[in-house]
Amino acid sequence: MPAYSLPSQVQGPLMRARDWLDARGRAAWIIAMILGFVVFWPVGLALLAYMIWSKRMFSCSKRGTQVRYYASSTGNSAFDAYREETLKRLEDEHREFVDFLQKLREAKDKAEFDQFMEQRGDKSDTPAYPSA
Repeated sequence: MPAYSLPSQVQGPLMRARDWLDARGRAAWIIAMILGFVVFWPVGLALLAYMIWSKRMFSCSKRGTQVRYYASSTGNSAFDAYREETLKRLEDEHREFVDFLQKLREAKDKAEFDQFMEQRGDKSDTPAYPSA
């Protein structure tokens, strides 16, 4: 048994609680942390530390989007093939959409930066770094 593992009597409920909070999003984690501080401050502090360590504080949990659930065969090969094809298509569409959003953000950032540089250039006619 690893040195830092919890007993199964504790680990099961904690994992269920984590999964329950993950299903409800970042707001549920923040509410749980605040309630932890109200009830007993070390509990709130422990939740805050866990949220930072697991990166739940700064971004949505990637666990839910990266996990693909493989259901057992239904016995109907046509349905199983259709389900697998549909899941693959949805994953591909999701990946393409995430890539599109990233490119959209980059284009917006570039446009804002270009606008800033144009405005900055209009304010001063002197070069920012004089040549020696």
